Amino acid sequence: MNATTIRVLYIDDEENNLHAFKASFRRQYEIYTALSADEGLKILENVSVQVIIADQKMPNTTGVEFFKNIKHTYPDPTRILLTGYTDIEALADAINHGDIYRYITKPWNDLELHNSIKNAYDAYKSKIDLRNKVAELEKTNDELNRFIYSISHELRAPLVSAMGIVNLVKMEGLFHSSGEYWGLIETCSNRLDYYIQKTLQYYKNNKTISENTAVDFKKLVSDLIELYSYTDKDMHFNVNITQNEPFFGDAFRIEVILGNLISNAIKYQKETELNKNVNITIEVQPTQVNIAINDNGMGILNEHLEKIFLQFFKSKINHGSGLGLFIVKEALNKINGKIAVSSNSIEGTTFKITIPNVK
Repeated sequence: MNATTIRVLYIDDEENNLHAFKASFRRQYEIYTALSADEGLKILENVSVQVIIADQKMPNTTGVEFFKNIKHTYPDPTRILLTGYTDIEALADAINHGDIYRYITKPWNDLELHNSIKNAYDAYKSKIDLRNKVAELEKTNDELNRFIYSISHELRAPLVSAMGIVNLVKMEGLFHSSGEYWGLIETCSNRLDYYIQKTLQYYKNNKTISENTAVDFKKLVSDLIELYSYTDKDMHFNVNITQNEPFFGDAFRIEVILGNLISNAIKYQKETELNKNVNITIEVQPTQVNIAINDNGMGILNEHLEKIFLQFFKSKINHGSGLGLFIVKEALNKINGKIAVSSNSIEGTTFKITIPNVK
């Protein structure tokens, strides 16, 4: 873009300064002038300017105050302050809070002011270019997520059919008729189904708008235990739920959170453990629900505790997708919940969660 197309608004209560500025720069920029902050605002309402210059000392308001007032309404134009006296505290505050890009002392030097306007425009253009790139990346990411969701959804249909065939083989007593082949098919099918389910959860958690409905934790936990306990019939669940208060929250995300944690508690048990336990304690209060899920499994290494919520993080003993706990954390963030974890190889792992009651 040529310099002549740069639109500059200059606000100063001294008309001589406005004339001098226009005389010096009218051939280089598209210039708009105003004798007051109110006049400047009217121009901003009708003209998309890229650089705003304002004098610090004006009646009714200062340049710093004017820039603070327009920061949210007109965030894009780059702001330059002209000051004829030293006001270090006001300048430092304005610069630190992003209200101004640069300040220049009066009387200005034409070359210095010219270079400042050019640099200010470059900063403006970089900001707009970055925003456009971010919007483009967000659009591409959204399209990619929708593609992954569509593919995952389509893959699950034939997979469910294959799993149904395995169940029919079991019902007819032919599961062991071909050595380990049917068992291998079942194991691979269950693992693939697990990955697909996590992918679908990830997509839905990102896209679904929060809808607060009544949550019955006794029924929810009972359904989740029934859903996930088939993978280990020796698992014992100790459930203690106190819900004397109605609870309202995002039922979908709460189910995703509890489902992932219960599934992990089952999955990461010690192979040699004879007394496998998962303890689930839930207490509903007027303002929030407190949830604790504890297992006596293999535990999490101390050096991994800060990484377990990262996307795709997998320890040497983690054979999952690396998405489960990341989805848990993201879901909690969307409903203003909090999570804490403690773990060791002897006592197992405990997750403690709080979720606001939005009734």
